[in-house]
Amino acid sequence: MERKDIEEYFNVALATSLVIFGFDLEKLHVLLKLKDENPYKGAYILPSKYIKPDESIDICVKHLLEESIGNEEAYIEQLNASGKVFRNPLGRVVNIGHYGLIRYDSDESMKWSKTGLKWFPYDEIPDLAFDHNDIIDFAKERLKRRVKRRPVGFNLLPKEFTITQLQALYEEALSKSFDKRNFRKKIFNSNLLVDLEKTVESINGKDSKLYKFDEDKYAKMSLKGYDFLF
Repeated sequence: MERKDIEEYFNVALATSLVIFGFDLEKLHVLLKLKDENPYKGAYILPSKYIKPDESIDICVKHLLEESIGNEEAYIEQLNASGKVFRNPLGRVVNIGHYGLIRYDSDESMKWSKTGLKWFPYDEIPDLAFDHNDIIDFAKERLKRRVKRRPVGFNLLPKEFTITQLQALYEEALSKSFDKRNFRKKIFNSNLLVDLEKTVESINGKDSKLYKFDEDKYAKMSLKGYDFLF
């Protein structure tokens, strides 16, 4: 390859953006960041980071997660690449999107708000800078497929939860409602849940049984998959 070819083909930047999903036991949310510099200063975007020439994509994503929420521990999966020529006014940038699943924590969220981070409801995402709305749409479709084939609740629910909260998570992720009896039947047939033999008072004043995931069965099912046919 000649020098002119190197200058032509290697003049492209790489970046990554992270669609972080959180569940507050009623609704799914997406974490967005208020941009504090140009271009598009004052607009919301996904947490994003340019990838250094000598940096691996995985390491960059971990750094982005740490910088955003102060923790590298989360379920992360790579999405597709966004490569429209004029998607960034600064120059040609190919964005390798990822999505992550974390447990929603209101106290942590208050701390994140000081750095411009804010949770937005899953179905109320504002107009974002660049093509970040497209990245979120792609992440939502990926999440739908994963919910049907992988037990993702472990990453989004607290360690102890009710069946009602678990059903709310599935309904949010799949954008549909389920018959309560059929949902419970499918979930219990999966043998993923452990009855903790204790209850918590629900919003309507009734006691609801608490469950947790069987971590060994959960890990095995995460590897081989299943199909709930929701």
